[in-house]
Amino acid sequence: MLCNVKLSNSSLSPAKLREHFKKLHGEGQYKDTTLDEFKLKRVRFDASATLPTLGFVPIDKPILTASYEVAYLIAKQGKPHTIGETLIKPATLKIANIMLGKAAENKLSLVPLSNDTIRCRIDDLSDDILAQVVADLVASPTKFSLQLDETTDVSNLSQLILFVRYVKGDEIKEDFLFCKPLTTTTKAADVKKLVDDFFRSNGLSWNMVSAVCSDGAPAMLGCNSGFGALVKADAPHIIITHCVLYRHPLASKALPPKLANVLKIVVETVNYV
Repeated sequence: MLCNVKLSNSSLSPAKLREHFKKLHGEGQYKDTTLDEFKLKRVRFDASATLPTLGFVPIDKPILTASYEVAYLIAKQGKPHTIGETLIKPATLKIANIMLGKAAENKLSLVPLSNDTIRCRIDDLSDDILAQVVADLVASPTKFSLQLDETTDVSNLSQLILFVRYVKGDEIKEDFLFCKPLTTTTKAADVKKLVDDFFRSNGLSWNMVSAVCSDGAPAMLGCNSGFGALVKADAPHIIITHCVLYRHPLASKALPPKLANVLKIVVETVNYV
């Protein structure tokens, strides 16, 4: 199933758009057409156009809602997107047929759960959650703080993970902000550019940040060219801190074995909480 139907890029060139407007809406036959007349034309188009005859029809709200709910469950469980059409939908149709009859099975068969559809739904949910978090950051009465770390995934690709802590109403909230690949190198300048680009595309700025926390890697906390130094150059008011949990294992290396075991238990307890 297609999530939407889009014009080709060539159709959206300014010259072709101007030509289309002049012919149909500017000096063309529809230049005096009112909005109500356009609405009537749209009704006639929906009733007799080619797309509806091929099966491309608007999805009823309950069907659309059910599709998003299933996609949300798949995303929460970390399951492959194909599970929607290979397991969930066949199982649902079997249950509906046995418990409720053929009519219920036919109705549930309309819920789109293909691999591409689930991917589109999850992308939509992700974008909506991010938009809500960004809106909360903009509306926060105080500056927010960031915690970030660079890691390498199973495909040997470096990923930058960013968390945010902020005030919403009377609560202090923590949310996952993004996980983006570092496609070039893992140098401080690349990390800074990635965060800068994210801020720019979401209407955020370093003036809204109060503190940044990371591990003690040279790329992050190097005195001259580390990420923290680059951030301080743009926003001197920001406090740069070294993550306490990273300091614990560093400190435990110089402790007697007995005290090191105690510290290990403390760190594990903190991580669990």
